[in-house]
Amino acid sequence: MPFFKKKPVVIEAIQFTGNFDEIEKFVGGDAELRDGKLVVATLEGPLNASLDDWIIKGIKGEFYPCKPDIFDATYERVGEKMG
Repeated sequence: MPFFKKKPVVIEAIQFTGNFDEIEKFVGGDAELRDGKLVVATLEGPLNASLDDWIIKGIKGEFYPCKPDIFDATYERVGEKMG
């Protein structure tokens, strides 16, 4: 059976720390708060994100939440967006 590894791809992401307005702007308005949980529109439909989860913008412009431990194991900071 063959083995595969992820290609090195740079993504944009923001961590949910209660900063709903920033998250809403990041995802283009496709987010809401329901019962203290962040709900983000994804290609698979609305998904819940908890406090400290990361919201990732994928390579095709899609958004999805990611748990902090998975994010830390998968990604490393490479820079900061200017402007």
